[in-house]
This record gives sequence, C-alpha cells and structure tokens, in this order.
Amino acid sequence: MGFDFAGELPKLGQLLIGIAAFGVVVAALLFFIDRAPKRGQERWQIVMFLTPACLLLTIGLVIPAIRTTILSFFNGDGSEFVGLKNYHWMFSEPDIFTVLRNTLIWVLIVPTVATAVGLVYAILVDRSRFEAVAKSLIFMPMAISFVGAGIIWKFVYAYRQEGDEQIGLLNQIMVWFGAEPRQWLLDSPLNTVLLIVVMIWVQAGFAMVVLSAAIKAIPSEIVEAARLDGANPWQMFWRVTLPSVRPAVVVVVVTICIATLKVFDIVRTMTGGNYDTSVIANEMYSQSFRYAETGQGSALAVFLFVLVLPIVIYQVRSLRKQREIS
Repeated sequence: MGFDFAGELPKLGQLLIGIAAFGVVVAALLFFIDRAPKRGQERWQIVMFLTPACLLLTIGLVIPAIRTTILSFFNGDGSEFVGLKNYHWMFSEPDIFTVLRNTLIWVLIVPTVATAVGLVYAILVDRSRFEAVAKSLIFMPMAISFVGAGIIWKFVYAYRQEGDEQIGLLNQIMVWFGAEPRQWLLDSPLNTVLLIVVMIWVQAGFAMVVLSAAIKAIPSEIVEAARLDGANPWQMFWRVTLPSVRPAVVVVVVTICIATLKVFDIVRTMTGGNYDTSVIANEMYSQSFRYAETGQGSALAVFLFVLVLPIVIYQVRSLRKQREIS
C-alpha cells in the first residue's frame, strides 16, 4: 500500500494556508497595536489581543456548548422535540446506570490514589542521591498519550489459552506461580479497576512533580524547628509537610479529578467500553456516533459538563484565596 502523494497535496495546501493566515493575523495585530493612540495604548493592546482569542473561544467552545444543550432536548436525528426524555433515559436505563457508577468509581479512586502515590514518592526521593533519575522514571508516563498508555497496558493484561506461551506480563506472572491465566479485561468489575490502574500510572508523575516543587518550597526554618523539637518522620509528615503543601495537594486533586471525569482514550483503546467498563465520555461518543442517538449523546455531554463545572469553580475560588493570602 503506497503513499498517495497527489491525494495528500490538498491537505498540505490547506495546512500551509492556515499557517499563512495565522501569520497574517498576528502581523496585522502587531501593526495596528504599534500605531494605536499613545493615550490608552495599554487598553487597546488588551482589546486587540483578547478579541481573536475570545472569537475563537466562542466558535470552538461557547457555540458548540449551546448547540449540544439544545440537541439534548431533541430525538436522535434532531427532528423532534422530546423535552427531558433523554435525561430520564440517562437515569433510568440500567446500562447507563452502570456507566455512571463506573465514572463515580474512577473519580473516587484515581485522584486519591494518584495524589497519594505522587506525594509519598516526592517525599521519599526528596534530596536523595538519585533524585533526578527517580523522578524521571515516574514522570515518563506523562510523556505518553492515553492511547499509547492503553496499548502498553493492554499488552500487560494480554491473555492466551492455558498451555500457550503468554505474552501478557500479568498472566505470565500468574503462570510462574502455578495459577491459570485469566482474561483480565473481561471480568467485571475487576476490569474497571485494571483500567483505573493505567490512569493512576499516568497521573502519578504529574502529582509527584507538583508536590515535589511544593515540598522544596517549605521554609527550611520550619523544618529545622520541628527537628529541634524532636519530631519524628511521621510527625514531620502530618504536622509540617502536609499542612505546608495543602494548596498544592488541592490543585493536584482537582486537576486529576477533571481529567478523570473526561477519561475516554484508555477505555476506548483497551475495552471499547464493553464488559461493563464504559464511562460517561465513552458512552457519549458511542451514543452520538455509533448508535446515531445524538440527543442521548448530547444529554450525556451536558451532564458531564455539569459535573466538571463545580470543580472548576472551586479551583478558581481556591486560587483567588491563595492570591489574597499571599
């Protein structure tokens, strides 16, 4: 199967046109800003730079959000107004209840465990001899996309019949200990937990980096005073380290919580949402594009937005309080 260069030329041309258009817009902004009246020039700069961003935000986010909300009150092809029927379906269908339950399990486990792992790891390797190498190892998964992580762990959970050579690491370990290989991704609810492990593996590196920076920012005077008072490592953690890095912990938990609510790639790559592993984002995609039920998919999208919104508001308020304190 050869590469169709001629077929790709129009796409390449569109890409070059897009880059050129972006350059023209930036050049025009700089030109007009430079020639803006000196009086109130700062205000003109703010307006000129924010206008394109607000325009793109409106086109790419606000308008689609409004359209999705409207579609959630219509049937699959958008031809008939059905009111709250799609939302009633979402909370009454047993399969969708499983989806909501799975999403809740993800949100409860992933932020808590990933943050805890990142915090413990940051404390253990802090100022150690091989700190840079140790941090690089746990941060590496952050450089991998969720799809890539899903493929890697799908090989870890891979299954072959008993007696055949196992290519999955987990099943090979089971065989070494005399147990039978299992189809890990087919057994519910264990398969959901195994998918959650992948998300924790990816997010623990992010938590470690942020919390490690917060630990290094703790004033040395506080640490020395606690040691002089005879505080043991356990007391140092609960009475000095944890209270000092609490704002960073909140940021990490909230950020991972939002990422977990929107998780799609891992589930789609590893199970396709089958075997009772689907979550809201995956089900939203399936309803909209696989089953052509745009109204039901839109209702799930709106519900996901409603779940994320309070977390975002809490994060913004926390950041404002921190700025006021500092």
